[in-house]
Amino acid sequence: MEARSEPKYKVAYGALLSRLESGRYPIGGRLPTEDELARSFDISRVTIRRSLDMLVNEGFLERRQGSGYTVVSLSPPSSMCLSSFTDAMLRAGREPSSRLIRISTFEAGSRQEPELIGELEAERLTCVERLRLVDGEPQMLVRTWVPARLLPHAAPEDFPNSGHEQSILRILSQRFGLEWNAACEDISPAGAPEDVATFLQIKPGTPLLVQACTAFDEAGSVVFYEQVFRIGKVSFNLSGASRQARWNGE
Repeated sequence: MEARSEPKYKVAYGALLSRLESGRYPIGGRLPTEDELARSFDISRVTIRRSLDMLVNEGFLERRQGSGYTVVSLSPPSSMCLSSFTDAMLRAGREPSSRLIRISTFEAGSRQEPELIGELEAERLTCVERLRLVDGEPQMLVRTWVPARLLPHAAPEDFPNSGHEQSILRILSQRFGLEWNAACEDISPAGAPEDVATFLQIKPGTPLLVQACTAFDEAGSVVFYEQVFRIGKVSFNLSGASRQARWNGE
């Protein structure tokens, strides 16, 4: 029996998704019109609209009346703490960049990190520490803890300093093949520790927000734990199941 071919709207959806992931359509940029896309895929406008609707519903695109389709994220968030900082800054017309501080590996039980959840205390861990900047100014210090078995041979070249590929979500997903589908988050105020204050160029004890995010796979196992020390406040737009970080300019 001859195999059934994939529906045309799914073929177009897959092709558009590949274009997004390759950077062909940048964040904040507009896609070609429905008519142009329909012609390029040799399908009807109704069919291409179905493909685009899938990308809208998944959080990649935003549709505005009279403006067509705009790319809003290359890593649609499944929770607030999994909203891409890189994408939010690019949408806001800002220039995000990263500075890798260190990649460290710790044997199980050798760390003095009380914030780590119990499951990770029994793991050999790799910690990636990065400074995140906006328009050249330090905004966040980020420590991402991943079981070392999930992050083999991590090297500085795996963590770009600029462009849309600097997003830690895309690095973990695309470069290391990590997958997650749920997360929990805690946000609390704190005074800046001395080492954090040095990187953020502020005085020790300056009020900060600390975000702690834990991402889980389908089996409920921890994929990564992230600790973010950030200047300013956190705001989100909520629309249906999609959460998008909003830049506050602070």
